[in-house]
Amino acid sequence: MFGISYIKVDPTTFVLHYSNGQVRREGAGLSFFYFAPRSSIVAVPAGSADAPFIFSETTSDFQAVTLQGQLTYRIVDPKKLSGLLNFTLATNHKSYVSEDPDKLPQRIVNLVQVLTRAEVQRLPLRSALTSSDAIVLSVMTAARESKALAALGVELLAFSILGIRPTPEMSKALEAEMREELQRKADEAIYSRRNAAVEQERKIKENELNTEIAIEEKKRQVREAQMDAEIAVEEKKRQVREIQMNADIAMEQQRQTLVKTQAENKKTEADAQAYAIQAVVKPLAGLDPKTLLALAARSIDPRVMVAMGFQEMAENAAKIGQLNISPDLLDSLLAKRER
Repeated sequence: MFGISYIKVDPTTFVLHYSNGQVRREGAGLSFFYFAPRSSIVAVPAGSADAPFIFSETTSDFQAVTLQGQLTYRIVDPKKLSGLLNFTLATNHKSYVSEDPDKLPQRIVNLVQVLTRAEVQRLPLRSALTSSDAIVLSVMTAARESKALAALGVELLAFSILGIRPTPEMSKALEAEMREELQRKADEAIYSRRNAAVEQERKIKENELNTEIAIEEKKRQVREAQMDAEIAVEEKKRQVREIQMNADIAMEQQRQTLVKTQAENKKTEADAQAYAIQAVVKPLAGLDPKTLLALAARSIDPRVMVAMGFQEMAENAAKIGQLNISPDLLDSLLAKRER
């Protein structure tokens, strides 16, 4: 009404009220009335904003990569930025009269892309694909020192890389190479596992052989112990036989001494008997045998006498003419003699 307008902005928006080229009001979250025909309202968003990006860069080994991510920025000096870009509001207080506010995110993205390019171009492809954190750290450090961002009155709050991808052909080549590498590692793992199994089998065989050797050693020790025991038993038997033999020898020596003593005794006894007989026979040595017979007739058996008589007759058979001896005669002679 009559050109009077009212504006109210949120706390995250910095507003400047220009009238006749002079700043009448400025600040965040203001609300006021103004005369529209003579006023310009500049509204600069002071809150943080996100800007997605996709960069296509080249690594040090001339391989193309695509970096995708997002950055977060905040306008720290709205008044300085309003002097560089047109943030004047339209009469509806909902849009801007120029496209400069929409160009600000792209300008910040371009500045960050320059910083990112410097980091990517220093790295080979393999390193670049796995160095997103290092690139982010370097870009954030360089952005804090960037004069271009400071001239815009903008502060980079966050910078994140969601992915770094090579070209499809290079991706397939890397996948194939990595697949071959993984296959080689898998083959090495199988080879190592087989080697480990063979090594374990060898250790098991060695343990079995060592066990058999230990068992055989124990058996040998048992056999040696048995042989030592048998030797000890045989030694004891030998000692017993030696003792028995010594006893037998001693007994035989005693028996020899006994026999010798007995022989000497018998010899002495025989000598005594021979001396006695000689003493008895010596007085009769000069007598006639017939006289001796006559002296011994009383003690001689009649049959012996008859036999001697017949012997004498036989010796003198030439002097006897005829001699008849009947059995009855012999019986009568023998019978009388016995009576």
